[in-house]
Parts: sequence; structure tokens; C-alpha cells
Amino acid sequence: MEATKIDYKNVYYPPGGILLWIIIFLELITFGVALIALVFYTKEDPVLFHESRLHLNVTFGTINTVLLLTSGFFMAVTVHELKQNQKEKAKKHLLLTMLFGVLFLVLKSIEYNAKLDAGFLIGSNTFFTFYWMLTLFHVIHVIVGLVILSSVYFGLKKKNSTTKIEDVEASAAFWHMCDLIWLLLFPVIYLIF
Repeated sequence: MEATKIDYKNVYYPPGGILLWIIIFLELITFGVALIALVFYTKEDPVLFHESRLHLNVTFGTINTVLLLTSGFFMAVTVHELKQNQKEKAKKHLLLTMLFGVLFLVLKSIEYNAKLDAGFLIGSNTFFTFYWMLTLFHVIHVIVGLVILSSVYFGLKKKNSTTKIEDVEASAAFWHMCDLIWLLLFPVIYLIF
């Protein structure tokens, strides 16, 4: 991979590009507003929210937090190794990034299945409306992130790869956004109140 000279101190070129960061900030604002609404509704009916929250599996939520943070760590290692022109190591760490992302989805699917079997649907009550909407929206982001990471991986795997470090940084920025969103969702949905 050929190193490209980029002025990383330029505010108009953060890792991944300015347009990606605009999208990331819009996504964070969207989730932030939804979490503020969740807190507001919790104050309106604290007993319902507390009793509903007791039906969540905090262990699964905690394990999923560890899975996404580990995935984010491997993504950071991937970017670092590519900047060091260690393409083979980077590809292995990118695979680990995706593996931990897939494990997150598998565990989340098990949790969803348990909620469906217990009859806790999106319309069960206000808490579960927030739970399903916020976590499903996050799952969609993780799936999109995995598609992006897969595209980058197969791009790096090609013999005459045209994948640039900027492409990898953009995918990393999106992936870390998924981590950050989960770090906001997990305590508010699973732990607080």
C-alpha cells in the first residue's frame, strides 16, 4: 500500500472526511435526542420503566459492551498497522474487528428472541417501544458497519488493492460511532433508574 501525504491537522480533513463526520454528528444527535426523550418518559412513569427494565438481561448487555469495545480496539489496531504498511497484520485485525461485531449481533439476536418469546414487543409499553426502536436502530448501524468493513477487507485482499488509508479511516470512524452509540445506550437502557 502506497502511503499518501495528507495534512491531518486540517480541520476540513478529519479521519474519514468532513462529510462522514457530519453524518456521525447527526447520528449522535438523533440518538441523544431519543435518549433525552427516554429519560423524560422515565420521569413520567418511573414504576413502569423500572419494572420493565428488570426484564432486560444486564449480563447480555455487559457482554455486548465488551464485544463492541474489543472490536473497536481491533479496528484501531488495523488502522495503526496499515499506517505502518503492515497490510497482512491489518487484514487479520480487521477480521477480528468483524468477528466481534458479528458476535455482538448474535448475542443481541438471542436477547431479542427471549424478549419476543416473553411477549415484550415494541407496543408492549413505552419502555419497550424505546428499547426496540433504539436498539434496533443501533443494530442497523452495526450491520451497515459490517458491510462497510467487509468491503474494505475485500478491497485490501485484492492483489493490486486500490483501498487507501482514507477508506480504512472512514470505515473506522463509522465503526467507532457504533461503539459510542452503544456506550450511550447501554447505561441508559439497562442500568439507570
